[in-house]
Amino acid sequence: MTDMKPVIEIRNLQKSFGKVDVLKGIDMQVAAGEVVAVIGSSGSGKSTMLRCINLLETPTGGQILWHGKNIQTEIDSLYKYRASVGMVFQQFNLYNNLTVLQNCTLPQVKVLGRSKAEAEKIAKDYLDRVGMLPYQNARPAQISGGQKQRVAIARALAMNPEVLLFDEPTSALDPEMVGEVLNVMQQLAQEGMTMIVVTHEMAFARDVSSRVVYMNQGVICEQGTPAEIFGNPQKQETRDFLARFRNN
Repeated sequence: MTDMKPVIEIRNLQKSFGKVDVLKGIDMQVAAGEVVAVIGSSGSGKSTMLRCINLLETPTGGQILWHGKNIQTEIDSLYKYRASVGMVFQQFNLYNNLTVLQNCTLPQVKVLGRSKAEAEKIAKDYLDRVGMLPYQNARPAQISGGQKQRVAIARALAMNPEVLLFDEPTSALDPEMVGEVLNVMQQLAQEGMTMIVVTHEMAFARDVSSRVVYMNQGVICEQGTPAEIFGNPQKQETRDFLARFRNN
């Protein structure tokens, strides 16, 4: 990371909802190939930060730069940007009236202008990678939560994103399904996919991420390598937060 420009740079990001300041000046850089795990209590601003990066929320102040360009003023197409910065949601966000294959095909055709045949081929490749090709003709109501989330990951990957944002991707899942989603994410990390993962899965943050960011009350309280954050946290707030997970 010597003089490589960050893929995403966040400068003094602020977000308020009415009189409530949710983000109070976030500064963060993400380099190509990094897996950044964002941890912290509910309500600390983690998901709001992620939604600002994808412009699902409009920042109140500060800047978010994508390859040095301000995403609010200097990018040509919001749709293309969102294809490059894919997002996997807590609640899957699949179209219930479409099949698994159609869910992964439609965005490619609409946003990237691919032909239906090309989009289907790419979708099938990624569904196969996440173990969901046998379910290509099923509708979301016919598959489990873990399977839905794997379809959502395949849908995001089919857009050829440069970065993937994960917003609590396992928190809506039954415990026995968490592993199947984390395994897919671990594989992506090993392949060098740039990822920002808001998560309560401390083992994933410790074992898979390259950097851990601990957020507390709308600010980044502490960040460092997993060894630094889990092995020798500097701030009392970080120590208190991690102590709650020690026995899990």
